[in-house]
Amino acid sequence: MEIQALGGNKLSLTNDGRLDLFFIGVGSAFTKRNYQTNLLIIQGNDHILIDCGTSAPMALAKAGIHITDIHNFFITHSHADHIGGLEEAALLGRYFTKKKPVMIITETYQHLLWDMSLRGGCGYNEEAAGEVLAFVDFFEPRRPRYITNASRLFCETALGDIKLKFMRTKHIPDSSGSWESSFWSCGVIINGKILFTSDTRFDPDLVITFNEQFPLEAIFHDCQFFTGGVHAGLEELATLPPEIRKKIYLMHYGDNWEQFEPRIAELGFAGLAQQMTHYLF
Repeated sequence: MEIQALGGNKLSLTNDGRLDLFFIGVGSAFTKRNYQTNLLIIQGNDHILIDCGTSAPMALAKAGIHITDIHNFFITHSHADHIGGLEEAALLGRYFTKKKPVMIITETYQHLLWDMSLRGGCGYNEEAAGEVLAFVDFFEPRRPRYITNASRLFCETALGDIKLKFMRTKHIPDSSGSWESSFWSCGVIINGKILFTSDTRFDPDLVITFNEQFPLEAIFHDCQFFTGGVHAGLEELATLPPEIRKKIYLMHYGDNWEQFEPRIAELGFAGLAQQMTHYLF
């Protein structure tokens, strides 16, 4: 893996064919010093933005591109730091570029995302014959394929050379005992070698099982610096085997990260994921 900061360069949505994971942000939902944790995957002529939070349009602008330049979305769950920029993308697509971006989404989650989050700001902008707008007026849904006989709900899809497998995770509510009893949230395996957990509570089975099933080169894992609530705590992640910890880059972290850097190094993690940075495979 090669790590390159964007620096003063303008981000390109195409490359020479290498798998490029570009973090437009690495912060928590309420970060003020970083952008929120959203990941842009680039390979060859294809790209997918995983999550589009409230700060995503601004973060993309800092990188030199516009939210309407994003043609493909995948959303892991419905917190604002993961969907807060979607309304802007939807409205600009319908009323300015006149193009609908693709969204990789199951039918189940499409209903949740539209009816419980996006419909209020998007659906009532037009009315014809008593009907208002629907999800498909803003996005082109692309259905993934369900994988049968998987240990947890598991789907897969591909866009060019970018191959995604995604699985349900245990995020909210804090009382849920498993992914089955949790509200919809997903982690992603990228090209069979990168695990991106998105938001999840500490779930050792998630990490250990998929590390055994796939030749993971790196794991980008949700992390907060205290224990409790709906995210994995640093000291909880410290109980994972050393050979797994050395692959883990921590993300979705708070604004007080500097005081925890010595502890992160002591525990043998790969480090903190950095925003505006390419991770090239």
